[in-house]
Amino acid sequence: MSVLMKSGPCMNVIFANTLVGRKFKRLPYYTKNVINHTYCEHMAVVKLASANTLVNRAYGISVALSVTVLDLGLVATSYIKILQAVFQLSSQNARSKALGTCAAHVCTILAFYTPALFSFLTHRIGKKVPPSVHIIFASLYLLVPPTVNPLVYGVKTKQIRDRVMGLFFPNKKISEN
Repeated sequence: MSVLMKSGPCMNVIFANTLVGRKFKRLPYYTKNVINHTYCEHMAVVKLASANTLVNRAYGISVALSVTVLDLGLVATSYIKILQAVFQLSSQNARSKALGTCAAHVCTILAFYTPALFSFLTHRIGKKVPPSVHIIFASLYLLVPPTVNPLVYGVKTKQIRDRVMGLFFPNKKISEN
């Protein structure tokens, strides 16, 4: 899928008045105006430029890596503190519930970071990756987290879990626990 768009409106919509937008505006765009994505992704716009894009690529990778490292560092620190508190609980049932909630959070985080990381790395490392794969993973990066999030937390809710199981297994008796 391709999106026909002049580089000006795309940059104005996505990168207006940011450092990234200023870096894009300095690049000349003499070539085509077809972005091989379903939306204006950073690397798709950079690839349209007819000049040296080393500064843009370096800026993009440094921002993405620093945000990822900061996010994962803060999440890890937070989970270390949470797990310390959980393991001090006296009740096995309370520990089990808390660990179940943590597992749901980790699944949600992985649902976000996995397609994002793959999309990010295929642009920079995977030179022979077909454009269709870039498009699919970039779209998954936008669609998977909001889709999976309710499912991950819905499975934890007994009423929702029983209702879904009833849809797939109508003859099975649902427990009353």
